[in-house]
Amino acid sequence: MKTQRASISVQLDCRVPCSKFNTARFRRLAQEVCRRFGAVPARVSVSIVDDGQIQLLHKQFFHTAKTTDVISFDLTDEADSIRDFDIIINIDQARRQAQQRNHSTEAELSLYLVHGLLHQLGFDDLHPDQARRMHQEEDRILQDAGYGKVYDSPRKG
Repeated sequence: MKTQRASISVQLDCRVPCSKFNTARFRRLAQEVCRRFGAVPARVSVSIVDDGQIQLLHKQFFHTAKTTDVISFDLTDEADSIRDFDIIINIDQARRQAQQRNHSTEAELSLYLVHGLLHQLGFDDLHPDQARRMHQEEDRILQDAGYGKVYDSPRKG
């Protein structure tokens, strides 16, 4: 009897003009994070937005109108066995940080994807020791995916 691999679907919605990046690789990265932490089966919805859109969402859900890199939600229904994650990524912030950190926008978008998923899988970054552990895990995942260290990459200037 064959064992069926648990399904992890990833939907990507660019709500703003997005720089070209490998969407298949991006989807595989989301699937790998979910598998690595046992979040299977799962649905992952990723929306790529700009500063203005993320500011509105940040104000609506967190009562602060500042821009941010990523917002994530666990929308899993307790009655459903499928994990349901919603990740909203700010491409404007990704472009700025990619330039500052001297790597591609795709690598920075991937960092935000992993960061948002890790938040919903039990990681936090409120305290320095938690942040260090989370960022180390992000870089470990991104290195395994072929991006190298993204969070801990050398910064310009």
